[in-house]
Amino acid sequence: MNQKENKMSFMPMNKLMLTMGIPMILSMMLQALYNIVDSIFVGGIADVGESALNALTLAFPVQMLMVAVGIGTGVGMGAVVSMRLGQKNQEQASHTAGNAFFLAIVIYIVFLLFGVFGVKAYIQSQTQNALIIDMAVTYLRICCIWSFGIVFFSVFEKLLQSTGKSVYSTAAQVSGAVVNIILDPILIYGLLGLPKLGVSGAAYATIIGQIVSFAVAAVFHFKKNVEIKNGLSYLKPSLQTIKKIYAIGLPAIIAQALMSVMTYGLNRILVRIDESVVTAYGLFYKIQQFILFAAFGLRDTITPIVSYNYGKNDKERINSGIKYGLGYTLCIMLIGTLLLELFASPFSSAFGLSGSTKEICVSAMRIISISFVFAGANIAYQGVFQALGAGLESLIVSVCRQFLFVIPIAWALSGVAVENAVNTWVVWLTFIIAEVLSCIISVVFMKRIRKRKL
Repeated sequence: MNQKENKMSFMPMNKLMLTMGIPMILSMMLQALYNIVDSIFVGGIADVGESALNALTLAFPVQMLMVAVGIGTGVGMGAVVSMRLGQKNQEQASHTAGNAFFLAIVIYIVFLLFGVFGVKAYIQSQTQNALIIDMAVTYLRICCIWSFGIVFFSVFEKLLQSTGKSVYSTAAQVSGAVVNIILDPILIYGLLGLPKLGVSGAAYATIIGQIVSFAVAAVFHFKKNVEIKNGLSYLKPSLQTIKKIYAIGLPAIIAQALMSVMTYGLNRILVRIDESVVTAYGLFYKIQQFILFAAFGLRDTITPIVSYNYGKNDKERINSGIKYGLGYTLCIMLIGTLLLELFASPFSSAFGLSGSTKEICVSAMRIISISFVFAGANIAYQGVFQALGAGLESLIVSVCRQFLFVIPIAWALSGVAVENAVNTWVVWLTFIIAEVLSCIISVVFMKRIRKRKL
């Protein structure tokens, strides 16, 4: 065997999925940890803790959108790079990576402009509470203006993963997470002689952690990714290359951007019941992300493995990758369901919640977590669809599970809760219904794609 052959072409699939998947899972879960840690410390701010949590909840959809666009661009780039490397076309792989860096510059400029001009109007569309508006605008403006860290890290992360070096992307993610966790209490509460910054401190801790992750990932790429050539010539934008990146990456962007749109829409729907419901759901969502992002990590393992072997036309390894990817994802989601069912109350208490807000958050955890297995299947199938170039199918599943089914059902059930004084638990049924219906659609698509592609 040629020892220079990429491990995605020969390593036993079960071992390969774990070898690449575990670092990616840790990387994605650490990404979710940023927001959880921020919320825990922000919830401890004297007198205004719950209002500060509400402010972060309102800002959260835009933060998710940043991640969505950055990671989606990286996913598209990574799938194309993996395919080109499978075809032994190093030049095209390098040109694809260079175009992704160009796109990252454009993406950062867009969020920078939004941070300067659009943040206040966005926050005011969700609340009229002056204190919450002030804190949310301050927090989100800092995150947008300094968003180059998360945007560029997303591209470098997926580039390392696309060449099978996921351990380095995880190391970069860990570096930023550790910095964020250390800086949060120092900057929020004013420790070690520094001024007490409150929610601004949470924002600065987050963006500094993101910049550290970006810097470490960049160093690893330039030192370890010998398959990829670097140079200014590769940054020259090519419409054909960009189309190929977004043919795969756009569904991934929409999949995660719809999480942002869904959260924004739900904030506006749930406030019909009470502001405490918005706060409770926002905190549950961050805890849920810790589980869902593990599934995203496996999805991002499935995509380069299946894409690489699709480029080699190795049908046996393609099918093996699908089988193990789906199986491991379902195992993770079952564990996640069990954890939330058992520890819903302690998790809620970690954010300083009490009374009715805590009860609502616990109810959300125990009901919505039932949908996790179906959500995991949908996420895994989307990774397969992206790898096989079936971007439209991946997009349709995303739209169904995160918008088309969720928003109308949530609106109807929230109306039932308001008009009939029903406990808010009825609203959480929305997610079970949406994921089950979307899973049926995913299975139908998978059967069609197998006939057409394999």
